[in-house]
Parts: sequence; structure tokens; C-alpha cells
Amino acid sequence: MREIPRAGLATLLAGEPASWPYVSLVLVAADHDASPLLLLSDLADHTKNLKRDPRAGLLFDGTAAWRDALAGPRASVLGRLEPCDDARLAARFLARHPSAERYAGFADFRLYRMAVERAHLVAGFGEIRWLDAADVLFDTRDTAALAAAEPDILAHMNADHADAVQEIAKQEIAGQAAPGAAATDWSMTGIDPEGADFRSDGETLRVAFETTVGDAEAARRELVRLTRAARQGRA
Repeated sequence: MREIPRAGLATLLAGEPASWPYVSLVLVAADHDASPLLLLSDLADHTKNLKRDPRAGLLFDGTAAWRDALAGPRASVLGRLEPCDDARLAARFLARHPSAERYAGFADFRLYRMAVERAHLVAGFGEIRWLDAADVLFDTRDTAALAAAEPDILAHMNADHADAVQEIAKQEIAGQAAPGAAATDWSMTGIDPEGADFRSDGETLRVAFETTVGDAEAARRELVRLTRAARQGRA
């Protein structure tokens, strides 16, 4: 959920034929607890559907690198999507998807946050199970300090430690043999208790932390560790 920047959104059709499932493609970011964030236009059919019935499903498809897609991981996340007027969450979404700045200020666009209720995880062939919200979301009761410090951490890393940002991102790509190998100008776009997000042009990258972090000092230690590991790997 944190890694994949887009998802299939399923809503219940508000018009005729009423209550049929309607699926659309949306950009997605995540709150610190991993709750999905979407920026939607009031004019879109899926938004009209949500105003009638906020129940929705999001399909996160992690099978892009798999030759046999049905053997790869994906998750259907179920919950209620409601408008959310929160500047911190809006900033997280726009950092993840800077192209959305072109229309984020339009009167008909609103940020939505999903209150997750359940998820259906397919982790691979034969590894299928239902999960409750508590198994999907991260408990952020002890990490409020990190959310408050996030803007300063990002500004500091991108302005003062741009070389470390590049090295961390490139080491992750090398370790994953992941898409994005051609990207060269990475920036850090988000940090949460479980990892950090990076972007270069249209490529996004997720780097998981070795341990969860709850404040700026813990984040600094983990970013230093990642930088050292990247430089040792390069040596």
C-alpha cells in the first residue's frame, strides 16, 4: 500500500444502472498509518458514487515485475472514503504526486482519506487471507513527533544531503533490480514510521526501514544507517 502510487478504485454506481460496481484508476498516497489518500474531482463519476455511498475498494497491484502476474502480490483494501481537510495529508499527497499541483487548488477537487475496515491479501500462490484493519494499519500513537517533523526532515535531506538521497535510492534499485534504474535525480518525498518515499521524474521508490522510527532523531539514525550501507555497497 505504501509502495504503489496508483490503484484501481471500485465504487457503487450512483446513476443508472444503480448499484453496479464501477472501477477507475486513481493516484494514491498514504498517511503515516498507511491509510490511503486520494485527490478526487467532484465532477468524476467515482466521486459522485462516493457521495451517495462512501463504501469503496482499492486494488493495489504489486505484480508488475512478475512474469506470471497471478503468482504475484496484490491486495484489495475495503473501507469508507470521506473528504478530509488536512493540510499535512494534502502535502503528503502532493509530494508523492507533484503533477497534481496543477489542479489541486481547483474548487472541485478534494482530498479523501480511506477509513480501512478490511483487506484481502494475495501474497502469492496459495497465500490468501482476509485481514482486519488492525492488521493492515500502523499504530501511530507513539509517532506523532515524526509526522510533525516530516516537512523539516524532507527539506533538510533534499537541500543538505542530496548526495545521500541519491545513494540510498540507487542502492535500493540495485538491490531490487527494480524499475527506475535509468532515473538519476531522486528526491525524498515522504517519511513515515516504516520507511521513506523517493521520486525521480515519473518513477517512485519505496525504501523500508530496518526498524520503526517515531521522531526526528530516530529517523536521522535510520537515514544515516541507510547512507552508510549504500556507500559500503558501492565500495
